[in-house]
Parts: sequence; structure tokens; C-alpha cells
Amino acid sequence: MAAAIAATSAVAIAADRPVTIVALGDSLTAGLGLAADEAFPAKLQRALAAKGIAATVANAGVSGDTTSGGLARLDWSVPADTDAVILELGANDALRGIDPAVPRRALDGILSGLAKRNIPVLMCGMLSPRNLGADYARSFDAIFPELAKAHDAVFYPFFLDGVAGNAKLNQHDGVHPTAAGVDVIVARILPKVEELIARVRAAH
Repeated sequence: MAAAIAATSAVAIAADRPVTIVALGDSLTAGLGLAADEAFPAKLQRALAAKGIAATVANAGVSGDTTSGGLARLDWSVPADTDAVILELGANDALRGIDPAVPRRALDGILSGLAKRNIPVLMCGMLSPRNLGADYARSFDAIFPELAKAHDAVFYPFFLDGVAGNAKLNQHDGVHPTAAGVDVIVARILPKVEELIARVRAAH
């Protein structure tokens, strides 16, 4: 009986322990042009807290970073105590017209590295600018759902869903979300983040 009570207590403790999430990304994660508390990780952490979910969301966004840059800094950007990762990279690869085979290899490397560490991932999809042509867009856009499926990652199809192309939700550069734009991203991605956290809980 005592053992059963102890086991139940352990489960309760695990469920209550704050989850440590690292948001590994580029300027869209870093919050270029925004105050630190307006960036995606900070707003996501507050949104989770509002739902009674204890989590810390670390901002590991680096403006201008590519998928290859993310792979190169993976080990020091994702500390040993990380429970889960939100992976948001690829936009800069597309903006530079990099051969889609390059981000595919880099993202595969990131996902493989995190899998070896038993860290569940929420992979955020990105879409190529349409001015690069249909063939490029088809090859680039397919990277994200295909790798998410191959690595059994939680998948959110397009990080900028509901924000891209909306002048009211983007800064003057037309690329980076305003604080209001980040609110839209957070609201839309939240169910997938909850799914990611459920995976963390199930594994402990």
C-alpha cells in the first residue's frame, strides 16, 4: 500500500514539475525588432502559465541563422536539462535560395541528435518564397512534413500561419512579426506545444 502511495506521489510530482523547453530558431524565435518579453518564447511561456502549465521556454533564437548554423550550435544551445525542443529554422535558407538538400540534411541532423538524447521535438514548418519558382518551393516545403514524419516529431505545418502577408501583423520589413503577430503565432501553435508537453510527461 505504501509503495502504491509513493508511486502515485512520484507521478504527481512528475506531472507538476516545470517542463524546460528550448526554442531553437532564427530571428522569428529571437524576436528581432521586439522587446525581450514580446518574443515568441516569452509569450509562449506566459500563454502556458495562463493555462496552468508550468514551463520555462528558453530563447535559443539567433537572428540570421540557417539550419546548418542550428546544427553547428545544437549541443550548446540545447543544455543537458532540456525536456523538449521547438525547432524553428529554415526561413533563412529559403531567403538565400540555398539548395533544399542542404537544409534537409541539417534538419535531419538536428532531429537525429535530439533523438539520441531522447528529447521530443515540435517541428515548425516553413514555406519557400514563391518567387523562387514552383520546383524550389515544392522541394523546400516538403522537407518539414517528411522529416517530422520520419522522426516522429510533433508537427506544426507553418510557423507564420495567419501572420505571413498580413501587413498589420508584421513589422515594416514585411517579414518579422509585430508583438500582435507573435500573439497570433502563439495562439495557433499552443495546442501543438501542449501535445509536445504531453509527450514529455508520458516519458517521465
